[in-house]
Amino acid sequence: MGTYDHLLKRQHDFYETDSTKNIEFRIQALKNLEYLLKANEQKLMKAMKIDLNKSAFESYSSEIGIVLHEISFVIKHLKKWSRPKRVKTSLTHLGSKGYVHYDPYGTTLLIGPWNYPVQLTLSPLIGAIAAGNCAVVKPSELTPNTADVLSQLIRSAFPEEYITVIQGDAEVTQELLALDFDYIFFTGSVPVGKIVMEAAAKTLTPVTLELGGKSPGIVHKDADIKPAAKRLAWGKFMNAGQTCVAPDYLYVHREVKEKFKEALIDAVKSLYGEYPLKNQAYTHIVNQNHFHRIEQYLTEGTIVYGGDKDLNQLVIEPTILEEVAWEDSVMQQEIFGPVLPILEYDDLSEVMEGIARNPNPLALYLFTQDQQVENRIVGSISFGGGCINDTVFHIVTPYLPFGGVGTSGMGSYHGKSSFETFSHQKSILKQTTLFDNPFRYPNAKNGLKILKYIMR
Repeated sequence: MGTYDHLLKRQHDFYETDSTKNIEFRIQALKNLEYLLKANEQKLMKAMKIDLNKSAFESYSSEIGIVLHEISFVIKHLKKWSRPKRVKTSLTHLGSKGYVHYDPYGTTLLIGPWNYPVQLTLSPLIGAIAAGNCAVVKPSELTPNTADVLSQLIRSAFPEEYITVIQGDAEVTQELLALDFDYIFFTGSVPVGKIVMEAAAKTLTPVTLELGGKSPGIVHKDADIKPAAKRLAWGKFMNAGQTCVAPDYLYVHREVKEKFKEALIDAVKSLYGEYPLKNQAYTHIVNQNHFHRIEQYLTEGTIVYGGDKDLNQLVIEPTILEEVAWEDSVMQQEIFGPVLPILEYDDLSEVMEGIARNPNPLALYLFTQDQQVENRIVGSISFGGGCINDTVFHIVTPYLPFGGVGTSGMGSYHGKSSFETFSHQKSILKQTTLFDNPFRYPNAKNGLKILKYIMR
């Protein structure tokens, strides 16, 4: 047996006791998780400060607070969601009743990323718990202090046969992927997502992949420039651009480009000060490898603003580029850092052709007052989700599902979508015994005629 086979067997055995299927058990588990977060808020903030230099404000607003809000929402609605759902009966099924039962999958593997090590690790766990599953949580090794705290907290509140944290590098992840889990939830890069998909295919294990891509922002000529610039600056440079739904590049209409650039620079200065490298509340790059990767982008195009960096502190200030080409590496790969290229356009067809070079982005942000422009962009471009006249906020509400499409992932979660993602919808038809429908049988008189009438 491998290193973790025994653990998985224990989780399988615990799941078979049906304890996790009890709704009160699930609600109590969610309340325990809620208590852990509230009681250890400072400990988690300290860990994220060490790992990423996240400020208390950003740690709470983009990590802990989002998770707490999600837990509260799920607890409030879980009993209603988990009830068998009655569906309509068609004429062909006269006398029967149809129901959908929500069954947990069983044992789940949740692989978290480093960029939001609390939110993107615990948010899937909320769905797994709510649906009645057991869970093995694998946090990222690139944020070790946060991973340690999460491991300690979960170990203190849950038995490992129910929920446990496994730490380690890529080899540990490979070992876990080789096990026979009932569901896998992965958040991370496209290359690693393909590895997860390949491993899951060997056992036909269902997966959710939350990946990334080059998410565009579009500033049309009728946009309200000042709030557009501030919201784009906030969405891009929060967490030093290390956000899967951050605007990766901007298309700005030629008529408003210069005015927008001025407003964008003012917004960056307002948010992060004249000297972001000295701003103790500005998030740092996670490690040297990512620092050097992002640093290369600064050699492409023309720097409009920013460009300063400090390797010792692993910090790169918010940087705006223009005169970039699609052949440049900054336009070929997801940036995942505080570098924002700006392209200009005259006609929306140019925007759509450009986005098609990196199709299926995880997010798209359009700034316009024109309903026809909105309809054209939303109706013609495939993307995971997005905002009109805002950025990032669509992932914060539990009422909207969040997920990618195509190369940006598959499946969705948040709120009810999290419950449904970790549940198998089992269809049940309950047939009457008071009478029988004779036309269903091959020897029925005029059976074909009746079938053609009722099945048209």
